[in-house]
Amino acid sequence: MHFCSSINERCLMKTRLYQQLLERKNKGRKSFAVLIDPDKVDSKALDQLTSLAIRASADYLFVGGSLVISNHLDDVVQHIRKQCDIPVILFPGSPSQISRDADGLLYLSLISGRNPELLIGQHVISAAAVKKSGLEILSTGYMVIDGGAPTTVSYISNAAPIPADKNEIAMCTAMAGEMLGMKVIYMDAGSGAKRPISEAMIEKVSGVIEAPLIVGGGITTPEKAYLNCKAGADVIVIGNAIEKDPSLIGEMSAAIHAVPVKAGH
Repeated sequence: MHFCSSINERCLMKTRLYQQLLERKNKGRKSFAVLIDPDKVDSKALDQLTSLAIRASADYLFVGGSLVISNHLDDVVQHIRKQCDIPVILFPGSPSQISRDADGLLYLSLISGRNPELLIGQHVISAAAVKKSGLEILSTGYMVIDGGAPTTVSYISNAAPIPADKNEIAMCTAMAGEMLGMKVIYMDAGSGAKRPISEAMIEKVSGVIEAPLIVGGGITTPEKAYLNCKAGADVIVIGNAIEKDPSLIGEMSAAIHAVPVKAGH
């Protein structure tokens, strides 16, 4: 009996983040994720970001980057865990960027491109290590949208992004990802994008999927974060803007959490 309970507890833990995302989506509650790139923070900057995230009631801390050349992913995650209990979710540049101290892993499959390595190739190589990590795995259909400038993610992925004005392509890509079993859809204009994803595209995509929708890239103002949520984004990810001005964390969080919950929830 105790053995069965242990198994059930582990199973529950491994779906906790996904269930939370689903519940928040169903209730119309929007979430704010602060993106932390291990290559761009030292312990002092990390303390500041973590403190601001706590004060702003951030919902998630995404940790990762396209390269992660600094080799201290574990240190960053462990440092965060000592400072707060905000869930830490890995947002890796490759599936092999793993830290067992995190709560979960966005297992990204680049469904917007045609590079087989980022669709399934790297996943086959990393599968055993990812499974062994014990992390909650969130299978994520990752869609790169043209943000008006070459970004690290588009360069590293060696795949053309979806054009910013092709809402139908984005819709069908998201639908295909969900029907293939992706639990989460992530639309990203990339770090340093000149223009964020349009509300029109977000609205079209959110209208055809039931999976939680994460949106990031080029969001530099609280107003844009608010409008993206109104259009249908369930989680807003802010990274580059916060790196330039950490004080924006509070304003972004307030705007995202100010989106009215739908009637009946």
